[in-house]
Amino acid sequence: MQATDVILIFDIGKTNKKILLFNKQYQLVYEEEVQFSEIQDEQGDACENIEALTLWIKTSIQKLKSDHRFKISAIHYSAYGASFVYLNESGEIVAPLYNYLKPYKESTREIFEKKYGSISNLCLQTASPDLGNLNSGLQIFRLKLEQPEIFKKIKWALHLPQYIHYIVTGEFATDITSIGCHTFLWNFTTQSYHDWVIQEGIDKLFAPLKQKVGLHDSSAALIPYFDAFESPFILLSTGTWCISLNPFNDSPLTDQELEKDALCYLSFQGKPVKAARLFAGNMHAEEVSKLKTLQLPALEYEKAYAVLMRKIVELQVASTNLILKGTTVKRIFVDGGFSKNEYYMNGLANAFPNIEVYAATIPQASAIGAALCMHDVWNTHSKPNSLLALKYYSSKQE
Repeated sequence: MQATDVILIFDIGKTNKKILLFNKQYQLVYEEEVQFSEIQDEQGDACENIEALTLWIKTSIQKLKSDHRFKISAIHYSAYGASFVYLNESGEIVAPLYNYLKPYKESTREIFEKKYGSISNLCLQTASPDLGNLNSGLQIFRLKLEQPEIFKKIKWALHLPQYIHYIVTGEFATDITSIGCHTFLWNFTTQSYHDWVIQEGIDKLFAPLKQKVGLHDSSAALIPYFDAFESPFILLSTGTWCISLNPFNDSPLTDQELEKDALCYLSFQGKPVKAARLFAGNMHAEEVSKLKTLQLPALEYEKAYAVLMRKIVELQVASTNLILKGTTVKRIFVDGGFSKNEYYMNGLANAFPNIEVYAATIPQASAIGAALCMHDVWNTHSKPNSLLALKYYSSKQE
Protein backbone atom coordinates (compact mmCIF):
# COMPACT_ATOMS: atom_id res chain seq x y z
CA MET A 1 0.00 0.00 0.00
CA GLN A 2 1.40 3.36 -1.06
CA ALA A 3 1.91 5.93 1.68
CA THR A 4 -0.17 9.11 1.49
CA ASP A 5 1.78 12.33 0.97
CA VAL A 6 0.89 14.63 3.86
CA ILE A 7 1.79 17.86 5.57
CA LEU A 8 2.09 17.64 9.35
CA ILE A 9 0.71 20.58 11.32
CA PHE A 10 1.16 21.26 15.01
CA ASP A 11 -1.66 23.56 16.12
CA ILE A 12 -0.94 24.65 19.69
CA GLY A 13 -3.68 26.42 21.64
CA LYS A 14 -3.67 27.47 25.26
CA THR A 15 -5.86 24.49 26.15
CA ASN A 16 -5.78 22.03 23.27
CA LYS A 17 -2.63 20.84 21.49
CA LYS A 18 -3.28 19.16 18.15
CA ILE A 19 -1.46 17.16 15.52
CA LEU A 20 -3.10 17.17 12.11
CA LEU A 21 -2.12 15.52 8.85
CA PHE A 22 -3.57 16.87 5.59
CA ASN A 23 -3.28 15.21 2.21
CA LYS A 24 -2.63 17.12 -1.01
CA GLN A 25 -6.33 18.01 -1.29
CA TYR A 26 -6.14 19.41 2.28
CA GLN A 27 -8.41 16.70 3.59
CA LEU A 28 -7.77 15.76 7.19
CA VAL A 29 -6.43 12.20 7.29
CA TYR A 30 -5.15 12.06 10.88
CA GLU A 31 -5.81 14.02 14.05
CA GLU A 32 -4.62 13.75 17.61
CA GLU A 33 -5.40 16.08 20.50
CA VAL A 34 -3.90 16.33 23.97
CA GLN A 35 -4.10 18.63 26.96
CA PHE A 36 -1.39 19.25 29.51
CA SER A 37 -2.01 20.34 33.07
CA GLU A 38 -0.46 23.69 33.82
CA ILE A 39 2.50 23.91 36.16
CA GLN A 40 3.73 26.83 38.26
CA ASP A 41 6.53 29.25 37.48
CA GLU A 42 9.10 30.18 40.12
CA GLN A 43 6.70 32.80 41.54
CA GLY A 44 3.79 30.39 41.89
CA ASP A 45 1.80 31.58 38.86
CA ALA A 46 0.27 29.04 36.48
CA CYS A 47 2.15 28.52 33.22
CA GLU A 48 2.49 26.19 30.25
CA ASN A 49 4.37 22.92 30.81
CA ILE A 50 6.88 23.57 28.05
CA GLU A 51 8.94 20.46 28.83
CA ALA A 52 5.89 18.20 28.42
CA LEU A 53 4.92 20.00 25.22
CA THR A 54 8.45 19.62 23.83
CA LEU A 55 8.58 15.90 24.60
CA TRP A 56 5.16 15.35 23.02
CA ILE A 57 6.19 17.14 19.81
CA LYS A 58 9.43 15.15 19.49
CA THR A 59 7.85 11.76 20.20
CA SER A 60 4.89 12.52 17.91
CA ILE A 61 7.19 13.24 14.98
CA GLN A 62 9.11 10.02 15.58
CA LYS A 63 5.87 8.05 15.79
CA LEU A 64 4.40 9.51 12.61
CA LYS A 65 7.63 9.14 10.62
CA SER A 66 7.51 5.41 11.38
CA ASP A 67 3.82 5.16 10.41
CA HIS A 68 3.90 3.52 6.98
CA ARG A 69 0.49 4.94 6.05
CA PHE A 70 1.96 8.43 5.66
CA LYS A 71 4.85 10.16 3.97
CA ILE A 72 5.51 13.48 5.70
CA SER A 73 6.51 15.93 2.97
CA ALA A 74 6.35 19.12 5.04
CA ILE A 75 5.85 20.30 8.61
CA HIS A 76 4.45 23.60 9.80
CA TYR A 77 3.07 25.12 13.00
CA SER A 78 0.55 27.59 14.36
CA ALA A 79 0.32 28.60 17.99
CA TYR A 80 -1.04 31.22 20.34
CA GLY A 81 0.76 34.54 20.75
CA ALA A 82 2.41 36.47 23.59
CA SER A 83 4.49 33.42 24.42
CA PHE A 84 8.29 33.47 24.56
CA VAL A 85 10.49 30.45 25.09
CA TYR A 86 13.91 31.48 26.36
CA LEU A 87 16.97 29.46 25.32
CA ASN A 88 20.66 29.62 26.19
CA GLU A 89 23.66 29.33 23.88
CA SER A 90 23.21 25.55 23.77
CA GLY A 91 19.52 25.79 22.85
CA GLU A 92 18.34 24.69 26.29
CA ILE A 93 15.30 26.19 28.01
CA VAL A 94 16.34 28.54 30.83
CA ALA A 95 12.99 29.92 32.04
CA PRO A 96 9.31 28.98 32.22
CA LEU A 97 6.95 29.78 29.38
CA TYR A 98 5.27 32.52 31.39
CA ASN A 99 1.50 32.90 31.22
CA TYR A 100 0.44 36.09 29.46
CA LEU A 101 -2.19 36.59 32.18
CA LYS A 102 0.54 36.82 34.84
CA PRO A 103 0.14 40.13 36.74
CA TYR A 104 2.49 42.91 35.66
CA LYS A 105 4.06 44.84 38.52
CA GLU A 106 3.21 48.53 38.63
CA SER A 107 6.76 49.28 39.78
CA THR A 108 8.16 47.62 36.63
CA ARG A 109 5.80 49.61 34.47
CA GLU A 110 6.87 52.83 36.19
CA ILE A 111 10.54 52.09 35.51
CA PHE A 112 9.76 51.44 31.84
CA GLU A 113 7.92 54.75 31.56
CA LYS A 114 10.75 56.67 33.24
CA LYS A 115 13.12 55.33 30.59
CA TYR A 116 10.95 55.47 27.49
CA GLY A 117 8.00 57.72 28.22
CA SER A 118 4.35 56.87 28.65
CA ILE A 119 3.41 53.41 27.44
CA SER A 120 0.20 54.86 26.03
CA ASN A 121 2.27 57.11 23.75
CA LEU A 122 4.05 54.08 22.31
CA CYS A 123 0.87 52.08 21.78
CA LEU A 124 0.00 53.81 18.50
CA GLN A 125 3.44 53.18 17.01
CA THR A 126 3.42 49.52 17.98
CA ALA A 127 -0.32 49.03 17.23
CA SER A 128 -0.60 47.33 20.62
CA PRO A 129 -3.05 48.06 23.42
CA ASP A 130 -1.46 48.41 26.85
CA LEU A 131 -1.81 44.81 28.07
CA GLY A 132 1.05 44.10 30.46
CA ASN A 133 2.39 40.56 30.00
CA LEU A 134 0.11 40.10 26.98
CA ASN A 135 2.56 42.49 25.29
CA SER A 136 5.30 39.91 24.96
CA GLY A 137 7.99 42.55 24.57
CA LEU A 138 7.19 43.82 28.04
CA GLN A 139 7.64 40.27 29.33
CA ILE A 140 11.30 40.45 28.31
CA PHE A 141 11.70 43.89 29.89
CA ARG A 142 10.19 42.49 33.10
CA LEU A 143 12.55 39.53 33.05
CA LYS A 144 15.60 41.74 32.48
CA LEU A 145 14.63 44.04 35.34
CA GLU A 146 13.23 41.62 37.91
CA GLN A 147 15.21 38.43 37.22
CA PRO A 148 18.58 39.46 35.76
CA GLU A 149 20.15 36.12 36.68
CA ILE A 150 17.77 34.39 34.26
CA PHE A 151 18.02 37.14 31.65
CA LYS A 152 21.82 36.81 31.49
CA LYS A 153 21.44 33.19 30.40
CA ILE A 154 19.22 34.03 27.41
CA LYS A 155 20.73 33.79 23.95
CA TRP A 156 17.47 33.40 22.02
CA ALA A 157 13.90 34.52 22.68
CA LEU A 158 11.56 32.59 20.39
CA HIS A 159 7.81 32.98 20.23
CA LEU A 160 6.08 29.64 20.63
CA PRO A 161 5.51 28.85 16.90
CA GLN A 162 9.19 29.52 16.18
CA TYR A 163 10.25 27.46 19.18
CA ILE A 164 8.39 24.51 17.65
CA HIS A 165 10.22 25.24 14.38
CA TYR A 166 13.49 25.08 16.33
CA ILE A 167 12.54 21.74 17.91
CA VAL A 168 11.85 20.28 14.46
CA THR A 169 14.67 21.84 12.40
CA GLY A 170 17.30 23.14 14.82
CA GLU A 171 17.02 26.56 13.17
CA PHE A 172 16.61 29.79 15.12
CA ALA A 173 14.19 32.06 13.27
CA THR A 174 11.65 34.82 13.89
CA ASP A 175 8.34 35.21 12.04
CA ILE A 176 6.60 38.51 11.35
CA THR A 177 3.17 37.24 12.43
CA SER A 178 4.50 36.59 15.93
CA ILE A 179 6.48 39.84 16.19
CA GLY A 180 3.50 41.82 14.84
CA CYS A 181 0.99 40.42 17.34
CA HIS A 182 0.36 42.99 20.14
CA THR A 183 3.96 42.51 21.26
CA PHE A 184 4.96 46.16 21.76
CA LEU A 185 8.08 45.26 19.76
CA TRP A 186 7.32 46.31 16.19
CA ASN A 187 7.03 49.88 14.92
CA PHE A 188 4.25 49.72 12.34
CA THR A 189 5.33 53.09 10.90
CA THR A 190 8.98 52.28 10.25
CA GLN A 191 8.39 48.53 9.76
CA SER A 192 11.22 47.70 12.11
CA TYR A 193 11.83 46.97 15.78
CA HIS A 194 10.83 49.92 17.94
CA ASP A 195 13.57 52.20 19.27
CA TRP A 196 13.03 51.09 22.87
CA VAL A 197 13.70 47.48 21.87
CA ILE A 198 17.01 48.44 20.29
CA GLN A 199 18.04 50.75 23.15
CA GLU A 200 17.31 47.97 25.63
CA GLY A 201 19.35 45.51 23.54
CA ILE A 202 16.43 43.12 23.36
CA ASP A 203 16.58 42.94 19.55
CA LYS A 204 19.82 40.96 19.91
CA LEU A 205 17.78 38.09 21.37
CA PHE A 206 15.70 37.73 18.21
CA ALA A 207 16.73 35.43 15.39
CA PRO A 208 16.62 36.63 11.76
CA LEU A 209 13.17 37.31 10.30
CA LYS A 210 12.09 34.54 7.95
CA GLN A 211 8.87 33.32 6.35
CA LYS A 212 7.17 29.96 6.82
CA VAL A 213 8.76 29.25 10.20
CA GLY A 214 5.48 29.06 12.14
CA LEU A 215 2.47 31.37 12.33
CA HIS A 216 0.56 33.17 15.03
CA ASP A 217 -2.79 31.34 15.06
CA SER A 218 -5.00 34.36 14.33
CA SER A 219 -2.93 35.25 11.26
CA ALA A 220 -2.97 31.62 10.14
CA ALA A 221 -6.77 31.46 10.39
CA LEU A 222 -7.11 34.25 7.82
CA ILE A 223 -5.28 32.42 5.06
CA PRO A 224 -8.14 30.14 3.86
CA TYR A 225 -10.36 33.24 3.53
CA PHE A 226 -7.74 35.11 1.51
CA ASP A 227 -7.63 32.13 -0.82
CA ALA A 228 -11.42 31.95 -1.20
CA PHE A 229 -12.51 35.63 -1.36
CA GLU A 230 -11.22 38.78 -3.01
CA SER A 231 -13.95 41.22 -1.94
CA PRO A 232 -13.57 42.84 1.51
CA PHE A 233 -14.62 40.75 4.50
CA ILE A 234 -14.23 40.50 8.25
CA LEU A 235 -13.28 37.26 9.93
CA LEU A 236 -14.65 36.96 13.44
CA SER A 237 -12.58 34.21 15.00
CA THR A 238 -14.26 33.01 18.19
CA GLY A 239 -12.85 31.07 21.10
CA THR A 240 -11.52 32.16 24.47
CA TRP A 241 -10.88 35.45 22.71
CA CYS A 242 -13.26 36.65 19.99
CA ILE A 243 -11.11 38.52 17.51
CA SER A 244 -12.59 40.57 14.67
CA LEU A 245 -10.02 40.74 11.86
CA ASN A 246 -10.32 43.21 8.97
CA PRO A 247 -7.50 42.90 6.42
CA PHE A 248 -9.17 45.64 4.35
CA ASN A 249 -8.94 48.46 6.89
CA ASP A 250 -5.70 50.41 6.48
CA SER A 251 -6.69 53.44 8.55
CA PRO A 252 -4.26 54.24 11.40
CA LEU A 253 -5.26 53.19 14.88
CA THR A 254 -6.57 55.94 17.12
CA ASP A 255 -6.11 56.38 20.86
CA GLN A 256 -9.82 55.70 21.34
CA GLU A 257 -9.64 52.43 19.40
CA LEU A 258 -6.61 51.27 21.37
CA GLU A 259 -8.39 52.00 24.64
CA LYS A 260 -11.19 49.70 23.47
CA ASP A 261 -8.78 46.84 22.69
CA ALA A 262 -8.31 47.40 18.97
CA LEU A 263 -4.89 46.65 17.52
CA CYS A 264 -3.09 45.54 14.38
CA TYR A 265 -1.72 42.14 13.52
CA LEU A 266 0.65 41.44 10.67
CA SER A 267 -0.39 38.93 8.03
CA PHE A 268 2.04 36.26 6.84
CA GLN A 269 2.71 38.65 3.94
CA GLY A 270 3.73 41.38 6.38
CA LYS A 271 0.64 43.55 5.82
CA PRO A 272 -1.28 45.16 8.72
CA VAL A 273 -4.60 43.55 9.67
CA LYS A 274 -6.77 45.77 11.85
CA ALA A 275 -8.34 43.81 14.67
CA ALA A 276 -10.44 44.15 17.81
CA ARG A 277 -10.42 41.68 20.68
CA LEU A 278 -13.11 40.69 23.15
CA PHE A 279 -12.66 38.17 25.99
CA ALA A 280 -16.11 36.82 25.17
CA GLY A 281 -15.39 33.10 25.22
CA ASN A 282 -13.91 33.40 28.67
CA MET A 283 -16.88 35.50 29.80
CA HIS A 284 -19.28 32.90 28.40
CA ALA A 285 -17.53 30.03 30.20
CA GLU A 286 -17.49 31.85 33.54
CA GLU A 287 -21.13 32.95 33.37
CA VAL A 288 -22.40 29.55 32.23
CA SER A 289 -20.53 27.97 35.13
CA LYS A 290 -22.28 30.37 37.51
CA LEU A 291 -25.68 29.61 35.98
CA LYS A 292 -25.16 25.88 36.35
CA THR A 293 -24.39 26.22 40.04
CA LEU A 294 -27.81 27.85 40.51
CA GLN A 295 -29.51 24.62 39.34
CA LEU A 296 -32.35 26.52 37.69
CA PRO A 297 -35.34 24.78 36.10
CA ALA A 298 -34.83 24.28 32.37
CA LEU A 299 -37.07 27.16 31.27
CA GLU A 300 -35.52 29.64 33.69
CA TYR A 301 -32.04 28.54 32.70
CA GLU A 302 -32.92 29.09 29.03
CA LYS A 303 -34.18 32.61 29.76
CA ALA A 304 -31.10 33.46 31.80
CA TYR A 305 -28.84 32.09 29.07
CA ALA A 306 -30.64 34.17 26.44
CA VAL A 307 -30.02 37.30 28.52
CA LEU A 308 -26.34 36.39 28.79
CA MET A 309 -26.02 35.91 25.05
CA ARG A 310 -27.75 39.21 24.31
CA LYS A 311 -25.15 40.93 26.47
CA ILE A 312 -22.28 39.10 24.75
CA VAL A 313 -23.65 39.96 21.31
CA GLU A 314 -24.01 43.61 22.34
CA LEU A 315 -20.36 43.69 23.41
CA GLN A 316 -19.32 41.83 20.26
CA VAL A 317 -21.10 44.29 17.97
CA ALA A 318 -19.37 47.22 19.67
CA SER A 319 -16.00 45.47 19.31
CA THR A 320 -16.49 44.54 15.65
CA ASN A 321 -17.69 48.05 14.80
CA LEU A 322 -14.28 49.38 15.84
CA ILE A 323 -12.64 47.85 12.78
CA LEU A 324 -15.68 47.86 10.46
CA LYS A 325 -16.32 51.59 10.19
CA GLY A 326 -15.02 53.36 7.11
CA THR A 327 -14.69 50.16 5.06
CA THR A 328 -16.75 48.53 2.31
CA VAL A 329 -17.05 45.16 4.01
CA LYS A 330 -20.16 43.26 2.91
CA ARG A 331 -19.53 39.91 4.59
CA ILE A 332 -18.73 38.76 8.09
CA PHE A 333 -17.52 35.19 8.52
CA VAL A 334 -17.72 33.70 12.01
CA ASP A 335 -15.64 30.66 12.82
CA GLY A 336 -14.87 28.83 16.04
CA GLY A 337 -17.12 27.94 18.95
CA PHE A 338 -19.69 30.74 18.71
CA SER A 339 -20.34 29.98 15.01
CA LYS A 340 -22.47 27.07 16.28
CA ASN A 341 -24.39 29.22 18.78
CA GLU A 342 -27.76 30.25 17.32
CA TYR A 343 -28.23 33.07 19.85
CA TYR A 344 -24.89 34.55 18.87
CA MET A 345 -25.29 34.14 15.11
CA ASN A 346 -28.86 35.45 14.91
CA GLY A 347 -27.90 38.34 17.18
CA LEU A 348 -25.07 39.35 14.86
CA ALA A 349 -27.26 39.04 11.76
CA ASN A 350 -29.86 41.34 13.32
CA ALA A 351 -27.19 43.82 14.41
CA PHE A 352 -25.68 44.01 10.90
CA PRO A 353 -28.72 43.97 8.56
CA ASN A 354 -26.74 45.40 5.62
CA ILE A 355 -23.93 42.88 5.86
CA GLU A 356 -24.11 39.18 5.02
CA VAL A 357 -23.34 37.16 8.15
CA TYR A 358 -22.14 33.59 7.76
CA ALA A 359 -21.17 30.81 10.09
CA ALA A 360 -18.04 29.51 8.42
CA THR A 361 -17.17 25.92 8.98
CA ILE A 362 -13.61 25.16 8.14
CA PRO A 363 -12.21 22.35 10.20
CA GLN A 364 -9.15 23.57 12.06
CA ALA A 365 -8.90 27.01 10.40
CA SER A 366 -5.51 27.96 11.83
CA ALA A 367 -4.06 24.55 11.00
CA ILE A 368 -5.41 24.67 7.44
CA GLY A 369 -3.98 28.18 7.11
CA ALA A 370 -0.57 26.99 8.28
CA ALA A 371 -0.78 24.18 5.71
CA LEU A 372 -1.89 26.43 2.83
CA CYS A 373 0.96 28.81 3.62
CA MET A 374 3.35 25.97 2.75
CA HIS A 375 1.56 24.91 -0.46
CA ASP A 376 4.35 25.87 -2.86
CA VAL A 377 6.91 24.05 -0.75
CA TRP A 378 5.39 20.58 -0.89
CA ASN A 379 2.26 20.39 -3.06
CA THR A 380 2.23 20.35 -6.86
CA HIS A 381 -1.57 20.07 -7.02
CA SER A 382 -3.79 23.12 -7.43
CA LYS A 383 -5.27 24.53 -4.25
CA PRO A 384 -8.93 23.55 -3.70
CA ASN A 385 -11.38 26.22 -4.85
CA SER A 386 -12.74 26.56 -1.33
CA LEU A 387 -12.38 24.64 1.87
CA LEU A 388 -15.16 26.59 3.54
CA ALA A 389 -18.71 25.50 4.31
CA LEU A 390 -20.94 28.54 4.87
CA LYS A 391 -24.30 28.95 6.58
CA TYR A 392 -26.07 32.24 5.94
CA TYR A 393 -27.93 34.01 8.76
CA SER A 394 -30.64 36.45 7.70
CA SER A 395 -31.39 39.50 9.83
CA LYS A 396 -35.07 38.50 9.64
CA GLN A 397 -34.47 35.41 11.76
CA GLU A 398 -35.64 35.55 15.33
